[in-house]
Amino acid sequence: MGRVSRHDRIATGLIEWGSGSLRDLPWRRTNNAWHVLVSEVMLQQTSVARVLPKYENFIEEFPTPGHMARASLGDALTLWSGLGYPRRCRNLREAAIVIDRDFAGEMPRTLDELLSLPGIGQYTARAVMAFAHREDVAVVDVNVSRVLSRLEGEPLKARGLQELADQLVPEGLGWDWNQVMMDFGARHCTIRNPQCGACPVRKQCKWHGIGEDPAPQSAGASKPQAKFEGSDRQARGRAMRAVGDGITMQKGIV
Repeated sequence: MGRVSRHDRIATGLIEWGSGSLRDLPWRRTNNAWHVLVSEVMLQQTSVARVLPKYENFIEEFPTPGHMARASLGDALTLWSGLGYPRRCRNLREAAIVIDRDFAGEMPRTLDELLSLPGIGQYTARAVMAFAHREDVAVVDVNVSRVLSRLEGEPLKARGLQELADQLVPEGLGWDWNQVMMDFGARHCTIRNPQCGACPVRKQCKWHGIGEDPAPQSAGASKPQAKFEGSDRQARGRAMRAVGDGITMQKGIV
């Protein structure tokens, strides 16, 4: 039997941690690439709790890229209301138009094709490949960035994070691995008060919760998001909905 590497032990420990304990989220019950794309765009800089009540209504109204492409921007922004960052909705609709026009309404499958869509970057393209097409590609979000930099005990730049993440993906388990990494960062290896004492990969971690946390200096790391209600972001969203396709200004908007 060959020597078990540190990376193998990390992969085994985290997969075991996630076995049977992943959060039950609606976008995890589908391999529809459009639905996965919608969820990933919604989740950018927005909490799961805020996305949950919006996602299924949005999918019901726009079950395919063609449905969104043919809808007005105003209708799309109305459904998006409450998620913040309405430019994401504009970009998603533009992507839907390109998919409907240039890909016969079928979601692209390759990284280059996905990256050709408006507003779609490396993270979102890889997420569609991993979660919809079940390919063994690594997805690095802020949670994954935090976990990886702590495991290595040093701040990591974007390229280093992606290379390390790619090395860790167990063959044939890309979907499971990426979901586990995101949940582990969101629920266990959290921004504040990480559960280092009960960490399944404590022996492989080079930080151990001792000394300066390398995560805040790593690429992709983020601080806790400011409250949305009453924020400038909420006001901007209302303003964009108001001007989108001639929507009437709502009361309370200055």
